[in-house]
Amino acid sequence: MQKADIGLIGLAVMGQNLVLNMLDHNIRVSVYNRSSQKVDDLLERSTTQQQLLLTPNYDIASFCASLSSPKKIMLMVKAGEVVDDLIQQLLPFLEAGDVIIDGGNSLYSDTQRRADVLAAQHILFLGLGVSGGEEGARFGPSLMPGGHAQAWALVKDIYQVIAAKVDGQICCQWVGEGGAGHYVKMVHNGIEYGDMQLICEAYQLMRDGLGLSVDQIAEIFQQWNQGLLDSYLIEITHDVLCVKENSAPLVDKILDSAGQKGTGKWTAIDALEQGIPLTLIGEAVFARFLSSLKGERLHASQHLCGPEKPLVENTQAWIGVIHDALYAAKIISYAQGFMLMRQAAKTYAWKLAYGDIALMWRGGCIIRSRFLSDIKQAFEDNPQLNNLLLDDFFKQAIKQAQTGWRKAIVLGVEQGIPLPAMSSALAFYDGYRSENLPANLLQAQRDYFGAHTYERVDQPRGQFFHTDWIIQKNKVKQG
Repeated sequence: MQKADIGLIGLAVMGQNLVLNMLDHNIRVSVYNRSSQKVDDLLERSTTQQQLLLTPNYDIASFCASLSSPKKIMLMVKAGEVVDDLIQQLLPFLEAGDVIIDGGNSLYSDTQRRADVLAAQHILFLGLGVSGGEEGARFGPSLMPGGHAQAWALVKDIYQVIAAKVDGQICCQWVGEGGAGHYVKMVHNGIEYGDMQLICEAYQLMRDGLGLSVDQIAEIFQQWNQGLLDSYLIEITHDVLCVKENSAPLVDKILDSAGQKGTGKWTAIDALEQGIPLTLIGEAVFARFLSSLKGERLHASQHLCGPEKPLVENTQAWIGVIHDALYAAKIISYAQGFMLMRQAAKTYAWKLAYGDIALMWRGGCIIRSRFLSDIKQAFEDNPQLNNLLLDDFFKQAIKQAQTGWRKAIVLGVEQGIPLPAMSSALAFYDGYRSENLPANLLQAQRDYFGAHTYERVDQPRGQFFHTDWIIQKNKVKQG
């Protein structure tokens, strides 16, 4: 029997769909799952033609024996200890030059550690970011590979053939060494958190601020999806708002307490460690935390007052204002994400191709949108671009949208509607464009109570000074 081109362990929905995608492209796949029922389920889902290319296994030994050399094994299992345990189970059956690919949502530092440990045993390791959900896995995901370059050469043809394509371009390109692939996927997920929160804030502005019905808002999102905001998340928002149960919008029956798997939190934590002001994504994570305090919020709603809400007129004009706010804040979300990746590239000596990353996100993934073509073009025009906000296209886009952006936030303040992502994005923008910030006062305060020193505007950078503020204060008093 001909041996398989690649093996996959972990046959939950994502794993099964990736296998079916590979089989569609005439790739021979061997599979194994801890629960044998998942293997049987995949067999039932497979067509007769697909089964000719599929090798089911019910133990790791036979699974490994069914693979062509060098063995290529993809893991689609829960991140964390499960990955490490599975690697240990595989090692006795592997030889030098074999490849393990982790396609789960692993933390990039874990991927870096695994790559280093396995390299000492002459086993090649890839961390493969996979985005697109169930549909993407089945028909073309966005794939972000990083790790050993030698390993990528062995699996490149497999992953690029199953990946999403946009205008003939493949949404799967080499990212870099070590944990780079999973790092880019982590930032992708952080931006996803930001995009979803921004859409929810726009929804609440229209629902509670303008008093529009769910049906009206669904129609607005459909219109927006034909223009600048064309994206997968806008598209599915329209779809969600159209679903009814007993003639009432289903969305109104869903508890307003958001869950998360932690990748957005990882992005925010990493931004703190890297010293990058990832304010919008951080607020999107905190918004989910706040939503989970449903009991406390219910109690507080009965005791804490908000503003007297002014009457909002000219609804159509306000819809345009909210559109512009969503678009401008979305630009900030991506600008901050690429800032974080640029800093990480310096920290870990990665050579990230930012235009290629934007290309990988154009199709197959959750944050795919027309908008990413503009980001790719920005980095093609200037590969050394420090910040998307400094690209001519995005400078003009913000210039045109910022009046509406500011008005939308004022509307939220007057109506008592929380806009943590939109407003933090504007605060970042105003801070980033400011030649002077009040951090001079902050440095004086730090020097006063802790002798932390400060630099001076009239002296070269790198020279530090200290003032005895008590003595100087007394001199002022004395006259």
